[in-house]
Amino acid sequence: MTDTITDDIDELIPASHISLSEPPAQKEATIEYLLDLVVESGRVEDRQAALDALLAREEETTTGVGMGIGIPHAKTEAVNRPSLAFARSEAGVDFGSMDGEPATLVFMILVPKEGGEDHLQILSSLSRALMHDDVRERLHEAEDESEVQDTLREAIR
Repeated sequence: MTDTITDDIDELIPASHISLSEPPAQKEATIEYLLDLVVESGRVEDRQAALDALLAREEETTTGVGMGIGIPHAKTEAVNRPSLAFARSEAGVDFGSMDGEPATLVFMILVPKEGGEDHLQILSSLSRALMHDDVRERLHEAEDESEVQDTLREAIR
């Protein structure tokens, strides 16, 4: 298994994949908003196929993990390398989490179809890091994209 998420945060989630602006209020629109950050970086070969994969995953079970976190994710042939995107929301976006809380920190994971190990490693590493109150607090307070990257770099080991 590769250490995709820990090897190079800047490659996995470049500054262009980070939005500190308020995302749309609806879940599907937020997913599209994050997807477009990755599309604009040239990592998505088929936007509609990537969106379909993300929405199909949402239909299976909620990606709202609780504690104000949403992690929509998918494996799809529509992307050419593992990618992570991030947005935060003051208002919160309903991702249907078990605790009923809206997601204020939303990460989207996209990995190539054959990247099953990368997908699981990114999802588990990110989930573990976000369980810590201080990590979530730092992400909420980050003033620029590099602070988000630094927080992730330190939290995910």
